[in-house]
Amino acid sequence: MRFHSKAVVTVLALLPLCLWDGQSAKPLAAGEETYRVVHGWPVVPDNEMLDEVSAVAVDGNDNVLVLTRAGRKWPDADQLDTTAIRKPTIFLFDGKSGRLLNRWGAGVFALPHSITVDGRGNIWVADVALHQIFKFSATGKLLMALGARGKSGEDAAHFNRPSDVAIAPDGSIFVSDGYGNNRVVKFDASGKFLLAWGSKGSGIGQFDLPHGIAIDNQSRVLVSDRKNARIQLFDGNGHFLSAWKGPPFVMPQDVKVGRSGRAYVVESGNEAPPDESGILVLGPDGSLIERIGRYGNYDGQFVDPHWVAVDSYDTIYVADFEGRRVQKFVVVRGQD
Repeated sequence: MRFHSKAVVTVLALLPLCLWDGQSAKPLAAGEETYRVVHGWPVVPDNEMLDEVSAVAVDGNDNVLVLTRAGRKWPDADQLDTTAIRKPTIFLFDGKSGRLLNRWGAGVFALPHSITVDGRGNIWVADVALHQIFKFSATGKLLMALGARGKSGEDAAHFNRPSDVAIAPDGSIFVSDGYGNNRVVKFDASGKFLLAWGSKGSGIGQFDLPHGIAIDNQSRVLVSDRKNARIQLFDGNGHFLSAWKGPPFVMPQDVKVGRSGRAYVVESGNEAPPDESGILVLGPDGSLIERIGRYGNYDGQFVDPHWVAVDSYDTIYVADFEGRRVQKFVVVRGQD
């Protein structure tokens, strides 16, 4: 049997109360809540693709910034190329329609890893090859750079392959100095070093690749301690508060917190079992509410989910590194 493409679109539009994973749909009971993938988002220009997508972030207008590496690879020999990538690496999409609004970042980064938007609309990027954190205006003007270009270290002025950055409401800067130093570093809003904590290990306050970092509405600093399969929580001065660990965590890549207080954790990567790929939706206490997606290449599935972002409506955006795409998931609720 053949279906006209418009008919297929109409059928999909009539499934607002179902979770769609590319193979099956699950009806929702009254009052039940879940997430549904938005098909056809974003709208990538004809004859183009996003390449490997490292990270995703949402700005104050609920538009979406997508960070790619434009063909630059992390070499097997671990000798990182520090020459600037010539192509644009940052793409700005309209959050609602998925339309491409802007692209920039050519000639700036060597191996960009994460992207963050602070409460003032500034854009922050962590570059693991350059051992630096960059701050830009919303229009892409460079405002600040932390770390020494191409030089690693473990002091107030150097990083060793930093993985992510989070900005507190007062402008304080928290960096997960993850691939080399296994620590978190705090600066004030002007970039002045304040303190650092952490070392390699599995004990309380230690890390084995702190990969993603976020600040929740309780001012807690959440760190995805990737190889220790846990999320560690600290206060703003690095004092340990608690840890979320054990099942369902296998290899948490990134963590973000929505306005509702829920935490969203990217679970998987190429080192984790395929059936563990997906997004974990957690309560403020770390309790599991829902798992979204699984391994696969249908809409709503993932090959190698690496980063997550949440907008003001708790819409979820997931960067699928090996899948070379970003997917959007909206909240749907069952009705009487």
